[in-house]
Amino acid sequence: MKIKTALILCAGIGKRLNPLTLSIPKPLLKLNNETLLEVCISLTVKLGVKQIFINSFHLSDQIFQFVKNKKFPIDIKIIKEENEILNTGGGILNLMNHSEDDDFIIFNPDTLWHQNYLKEIIQMQDFYFSKKLNNILLTSKKELSFDKNLLGDFMLKNNLLEKNENNDLIYIGCQILNKSLFKEYKVSNFPISKIWNELQKKGELNGFESNNKFYHLTNLDIFKKLKDL
Repeated sequence: MKIKTALILCAGIGKRLNPLTLSIPKPLLKLNNETLLEVCISLTVKLGVKQIFINSFHLSDQIFQFVKNKKFPIDIKIIKEENEILNTGGGILNLMNHSEDDDFIIFNPDTLWHQNYLKEIIQMQDFYFSKKLNNILLTSKKELSFDKNLLGDFMLKNNLLEKNENNDLIYIGCQILNKSLFKEYKVSNFPISKIWNELQKKGELNGFESNNKFYHLTNLDIFKKLKDL
């Protein structure tokens, strides 16, 4: 089985990248003459999904115009968060509500989604369906992170994510979630970590480990260092 619909989260303000993000939304910042969003969409297309939903809030007109001008070879719909930013959990649920699908692959475009991730994400998707899961998060060991200041989020044991004082894995911004996880929630401002924490307490939060070098656009300093590579 394959995921048919991808969600790309583009509604954030990007405060840690000020002053750049005062005039440009973070997903449209460029590295090697490509925007972060373009790199993310390119990988998503190669995964074979049929449709992409993108949420927007901050400088949303630029996101709309960029997608329109690029004419990507896939159906892309942009959903603007109108009155307030919905955070990651609320933003995901709002996007899910625009689709009839049950399973979604979700990307944060502030990770540099180079093509080396393709094989791993396909393996993660296969694992998700073969084990009949309702969630799985892509993680990477801290030592593979370009930004050495990032803290670990989890430990991985028997494909389950746990938390303790030795967390050595970072969530790197790709996950597969089933809509059923949100059945007790309404579209509102809440982080996706709220659902993760509920799953983790029940021993039901699944992880998949990447062996790729992890580049994440954390802040202005990291952005400048990445531009110098």
